[in-house]
Amino acid sequence: MQVNGRTWFRQWNTSDNHKRPFTREFLKILITNLYLDSHGGTQAVVRDLAIWLRRLGHTPLVYSPRLGVVSQEIASHGIAVTDRLERLGASPDIIHGQFYNETIRALLQFPLVPAIYVVHHVSAYGDPFFFPRILRYVAVDSRCREFLETKPEIPRSRVEVVPNAIDMERFQPRSALPPRPRRALLFSNYAAAHTHVPVVREACRRMGLSLDVIGRASGTEIANPETVLPGYDLVFAKARCALEAAAVGCATLLCDFTGAGPMVTTSNFDDLRKMNFGQKALTRPLHAQHIIAEIERYDAADAARVSERVRKEASIADSILRWASLYEAVLAESRELPRDADAELRATGAYLEMLSRWSYESRVEWETAQLERLLGIPVIGRSLHTLAWRALMKWKGKRSEHS
Repeated sequence: MQVNGRTWFRQWNTSDNHKRPFTREFLKILITNLYLDSHGGTQAVVRDLAIWLRRLGHTPLVYSPRLGVVSQEIASHGIAVTDRLERLGASPDIIHGQFYNETIRALLQFPLVPAIYVVHHVSAYGDPFFFPRILRYVAVDSRCREFLETKPEIPRSRVEVVPNAIDMERFQPRSALPPRPRRALLFSNYAAAHTHVPVVREACRRMGLSLDVIGRASGTEIANPETVLPGYDLVFAKARCALEAAAVGCATLLCDFTGAGPMVTTSNFDDLRKMNFGQKALTRPLHAQHIIAEIERYDAADAARVSERVRKEASIADSILRWASLYEAVLAESRELPRDADAELRATGAYLEMLSRWSYESRVEWETAQLERLLGIPVIGRSLHTLAWRALMKWKGKRSEHS
C-alpha cells in the first residue's frame, strides 16, 4: 500500500478495528544491534524497522558499535545512526533492544527509559536475564519463546511473540514458475565449501539443476537479494532468507549448514511459520538423498499459493503497527510502575559479573569508559560506579594470577 506514513498512521489509529487509542502520536525509538557493517538477518530487521517507523512519523535512532554498509543505507533515509550512545543527546522514549550487551548499554546510558528486548536466535544472543526496565521480551518464533520461558527470573507475562516480517515493496512477485525447476539458488551467509554447499550441489547435479550460491562465507554477499531472487525457481534457505524467497514466489526448501528441512508448502506452512522457517525445522541430516526427496515435491502452483500467504501474513506494513502498539503498551505500563533502584542495581551487578567472565581484552576498554558515565545515572549512579570498579579490579586480579 503506497500511502503517506503520517496519514496511514492516523487512519489506522482512529479505525474502529483498533480499540486501544495511542497515548502519544510520535515516538523516539532507539534500536540497538551488535553490527551493521555487513548484510544479514538482524541487520535487515533494523534497516526495515527504522525506515518504516520513520514513514509513520516516528523518530528512529540506531545504535551499533560496528557500523558499515547497512548503517550507511539506514542513514541515507535521514535516520540518525551512531556507534556512541552519548552522541544521541536527548533520551529516546523507548529502547528496541537487539543483542543483550548493546541493550544493557542503552539502558545504562538512558536510566529512565523502558525497553523491549528481541530474541532472534537462542544460541547467538547470549543468555538474557531479567532487567527491571525491560518490560517485554519478544521472541520471533516458538523456539525463542520456549527459550525465554526457561528463564525463571523473566515473568511469563512479559514474553510475547512477534514473527519476522519483510518489506513487500522490496520483494516483488516474480513471474509464474515453470512446471519443473531449472535454476536453483543456495541463499545463506553460512554457505561454503566446508559447510553444506557440496551436499546441495550434489543433490542439484543429480536432479539436473544448475546451482548458484549467495552469501558472506562464499564471498558472494549481496546488498539487494530482491533483485536476484526472481531469477531462480528453487531456493535453499532458512529463516528470513526463506521468507524472502517465498515472498518473491520461488519454491523454497529449508536447508542450512546444521541440517535439512522440508519444502515449504501450503500443508506445512502454519507449523513452519511458527518456527520462523528456522533451526527447529531442520530435523534431517545433510544428505543428498534427503534433499532430492524434497526437490521432488516441487509444485509450481503450490509455491504460488505459499507466496500469496507470505505476502498477506508476513508484511512489515502490518508488523510495524504491531511494534508501534507494543511500544505504547510498554510506555503506558512504565508510567504506572514505581522505579525500583535496588532491583536495577542488582541486575546491573549481575550483568557486570557476567562481563567479568568474558575475555579481559574484549571488554575492559568499554567498561573503563563506562565508569565515568555511570556516575551521572540518577539515584544509583555512584553505587554502579563502585560495582564496575570492583569488577575491573577482579579482572585485573585474575589476569595477574595467570600471568
